[in-house]
Amino acid sequence: MKKTKITAYVDPALFDEIDALAARRRVPKTQIIDAALASFLSPDSAEQSEAAIVRRLDRLTRSLERLERDQEITTEALALFVRFWLTTTPPLPDDTYAAAKTKGKERYGGFVQTLARRLAKGSTLTKELSQDV
Repeated sequence: MKKTKITAYVDPALFDEIDALAARRRVPKTQIIDAALASFLSPDSAEQSEAAIVRRLDRLTRSLERLERDQEITTEALALFVRFWLTTTPPLPDDTYAAAKTKGKERYGGFVQTLARRLAKGSTLTKELSQDV
């Protein structure tokens, strides 16, 4: 097939990208430019782009819905815990406050270690709740 020569000016950064892609794929730059122009001029190009965008948006929407659900579970779990703790924990007498503070730091350290282990294993409350339900 006979080809027609054209001269076009492109941004230097775009030229560098074309040059790098041609080197990576070991094809002439003309082949890359032909493919890009064919894709741009194709009547299906807009539909393909739109379909790709719709797929990405759907994936993002599902991801956001999961985040919203997880955030709601987290908020409710925290609120339930705080309400329970506030209603069942009596105030400490002044003479036991220092010992309770020391014990609280120790227990908090254990909590952080347990949390780190669970997160490292990929075990989360959200996953447990999903499995239980």
